[in-house]
Amino acid sequence: MILVTGGAGYIGSHTVKMLIEKGKDILVLDNLSRGFKEAINSKAEFENADLLDYYSLENVIKKYNIESVIHFAAFAYVGESVENPQLYYNNNVVGSFNLIKAITAKGIKKFVFSSTCSTYGNPVQIPISESETTKPINPYAKTKLMIENILEDFNTAYGLNYVALRYFNAAGCSEDGDIGESHNPEPHLIPLVLQSMTEKTRQLKIFGDDYETPDGTCIRDYIHVNDLADAHIRALDFLNNNDNPVVINLGTGDGNSVKDIINTSENVTGKKANFVINPRRPGDPAILVADNKKAKEVLGWTPKYKLDKIIETAWKWHLNKKY
Repeated sequence: MILVTGGAGYIGSHTVKMLIEKGKDILVLDNLSRGFKEAINSKAEFENADLLDYYSLENVIKKYNIESVIHFAAFAYVGESVENPQLYYNNNVVGSFNLIKAITAKGIKKFVFSSTCSTYGNPVQIPISESETTKPINPYAKTKLMIENILEDFNTAYGLNYVALRYFNAAGCSEDGDIGESHNPEPHLIPLVLQSMTEKTRQLKIFGDDYETPDGTCIRDYIHVNDLADAHIRALDFLNNNDNPVVINLGTGDGNSVKDIINTSENVTGKKANFVINPRRPGDPAILVADNKKAKEVLGWTPKYKLDKIIETAWKWHLNKKY
């Protein structure tokens, strides 16, 4: 059985869906503080538990025959982490440490970790490879790097084998429209663009159009959530056949600007985005694009979704949101 923490969340629920379709036995563990019960696949086992409650966590792990873990559960709002770092260090680091400690005690040695490209901070080289120095600039990113460090030490001391996946901008939704992206507040660009098209009071704020990019707006690497799910499953396969821990970037290797997203969204939907140009936000790099060579070489992974398809699936979900 595969334990998926945060399996009621955005990327977690899509990964569970794909695992179930491949015939895997899945246990979803989520406290539903930011996930949705409606997003949990009906064919998965479910435990409503909090990683901060070590006693309950320990009981869950003893109850099931867990062979491997995919760990998504975390808070992931950069701005909130700056305003309330205590919340993030407690939830993300302490919760993850409890999980890692509990599975190590049970002898579970296969661990896939949902990390982030934010660990690189403001990178020197574009595209960003795994050899780039990690210099996180906000508490959220710092918590993710701390967890990577814990995993490294547990590998050395106790033989915990892991893959840490540092991914770029997750986007899109399941093609059947069954599950999708739902955050409150919504931090991600594509849903915000779509909201500005359908909700008259919603105005999209573009932070800066004077960057050194072709159209002056920031460029990011947008990757479909199904491509991310596929990479997590491939990471599990890697752990089944290899004993060496690895850190891997997940991105398309292509960058799209804010204006690219708006233009493509307008083409896909036939509607106009309602946006306004605001000053730059502090700490926003002009360009963040992945070097994904390692993912291709180590995992045999290649992203399949192009930007128009990403937005098409997001639009389908946006029109018929179920939660």
